[in-house]
Amino acid sequence: MTIIDRYLARSVVWSTFVTLLVLLTLFTFFAFMDEVSDIGKGDYGVWQAVIYVLLTTPKLTAQLFPVAALIGSTLGLGMLASNSELVAIRAAGVSLWRIVWSVMKVGLVFVLLTLLIGEGLAPVAEERAQALRSVAKSSKLDLGGPTGFWARDGRSFVNVREFLPGERLGGITIYRFDDQHQLQRMLVASTAEYRDGHWVLRDIVSNTLSWEGVSSRHIASEPWETRLSPDLLGVVTVKPNTLSIVGLYEYVEYLHENGLDAAVYEQALWGKLVAPLVTGVMVFLSLSFVFGPLRSVSIGHRILVGTLVGIGFHLSNQMFGYLGLVVGIDPALTALLPLLLALALGIWLIRRVY
Repeated sequence: MTIIDRYLARSVVWSTFVTLLVLLTLFTFFAFMDEVSDIGKGDYGVWQAVIYVLLTTPKLTAQLFPVAALIGSTLGLGMLASNSELVAIRAAGVSLWRIVWSVMKVGLVFVLLTLLIGEGLAPVAEERAQALRSVAKSSKLDLGGPTGFWARDGRSFVNVREFLPGERLGGITIYRFDDQHQLQRMLVASTAEYRDGHWVLRDIVSNTLSWEGVSSRHIASEPWETRLSPDLLGVVTVKPNTLSIVGLYEYVEYLHENGLDAAVYEQALWGKLVAPLVTGVMVFLSLSFVFGPLRSVSIGHRILVGTLVGIGFHLSNQMFGYLGLVVGIDPALTALLPLLLALALGIWLIRRVY
């Protein structure tokens, strides 16, 4: 049985990764074409656009993996079915559900791989991609690696150590100079929040420099008048879909503790939790196609059906998510319902034939 397991796994893995490579090639090309219109803004050139697109590839890989698993598994198993190899395996006494289990073991590997890419590599690469893109498009911005984010704001220089979700910044230091380029004041704030159309610094240590010396005092909060708009900073701040599961959970807890609306981030959290499982369900759904209604159709037909089902699942997933936010449905339900419907469809298609 181990030989059959390896044979089925090799067919599914090979076709899935070929499909993923094709999809990534197409989508990265389209992503680069989208960046062409921004080439020439500031220091943003062709090379910077290429690096940006490459850094967004891990996120794109995690998003495309379910569709690639569906199409690739359908193709791989479909080729075996077209060559009557699955019939031979069944004739050797291997049950249908034993074949399903053999393929689903590959699906579990895909689930772990999706989780690894989506939670380990994609958030870091996406954050770096957005930061580099913002820096290149604005010559006034600089990211100094461990020194954080630097920006010139009139006669002030701003250093930000952390970009937090929900239009919040952490570890802000502002150096204010006079007309003679002499340092007048240094503000060190724990956080900054964008509320009611302006930035507010919180938990501030203010150091004022004069010929008499340096005076220091603590300020609970102070408005921050700056030309650094949220639209500009939003390019490098953390967005819900770029956070890891742990990061989303911690921020949802923060919002709840402070009595703030966490619906968008709860939806993103449940979407992240369900995303790896979607890959496994897509592999199972491909089995229902091969043993069900697509047993005797051409390869082109299988590709078309797999693509349409994958797109349909993605759209329904998005629709349920937006509907849940508008109507106020529990985020767990809106995230799990499309997955459960796809799983039920796969089971029904297999049991309908066998």
